[in-house]
Amino acid sequence: MTYILNGIKVKYISSLKNIELKELQLLLKKGKERKKSCLFIIEGERELKKAIKANYIIRKIYIEEGSYTYLKEIIKEDPLIPIVSIKREVFKKITRRSGSEKILALVKSKTHNLDDLKLSDNSLFLVIEAPEKPGNIGAIFRTAVASKMDAVIVANPKTDFYNPNSIRSSLGSIFLIQTALASSKEIISFLNKNSFNIGAAVISKDSINYDSFDYKTPCAIVLGAENSGLDNCWLELNNQKLIIPMAEEIDSLNLSVSAGILMYEARRKNIAFENNSII
Repeated sequence: MTYILNGIKVKYISSLKNIELKELQLLLKKGKERKKSCLFIIEGERELKKAIKANYIIRKIYIEEGSYTYLKEIIKEDPLIPIVSIKREVFKKITRRSGSEKILALVKSKTHNLDDLKLSDNSLFLVIEAPEKPGNIGAIFRTAVASKMDAVIVANPKTDFYNPNSIRSSLGSIFLIQTALASSKEIISFLNKNSFNIGAAVISKDSINYDSFDYKTPCAIVLGAENSGLDNCWLELNNQKLIIPMAEEIDSLNLSVSAGILMYEARRKNIAFENNSII
């Protein structure tokens, strides 16, 4: 069933058994499906607007019936995006956010190659190795954007980059920063080739307090997974090992917290930081 709304053709779906909705649910649930199709789902108006700002290609928009106000600003960007209205009861069953959002979008994935990263003499990059928890990943990206990092590189990724929980916890910030995915060895080669100053978070006898490091740019801050730390290939490098002092009762910090501390310290010491403020 289709109808015209303010001059826009809208398709209407009323059944959860609809093949299109089943494919949508697969993309929401299965990372393999997202990788295979090079498509993913964005849930939420705020997140979708950030993806559009970052020039992601929107293939289709799905709204809960009656929620047409969500479309006004988005359609201005591309009035040719196909629109699908879904029966309210059905829409609530396919979303993951308990009815708090009224819009979904089918979006084309981007490639995330190291060679596509834009470099400068003042580049500040964050490298996170083998992060597993989508919530942590999203929080890291949100802080990376807030602290004005220039890129995030994910080494040996274990979680699909377009996991809905990563997108949600980042509040869409995951779309707003340069990102590359590669193996640790490829990243090390890339950083060395481009003369990066590397500071790696490692608990070691020769580690220095994180605030004693100069973060001279171009600089890469490297962190490993909470349970396993960094791969040996990072430890074998002639780079500076960094430690965040903690009370004796605590042996580790949450990955996103550690990353946040190091990113803000790097920016604090970076003279290229605009007006020394976070605005």
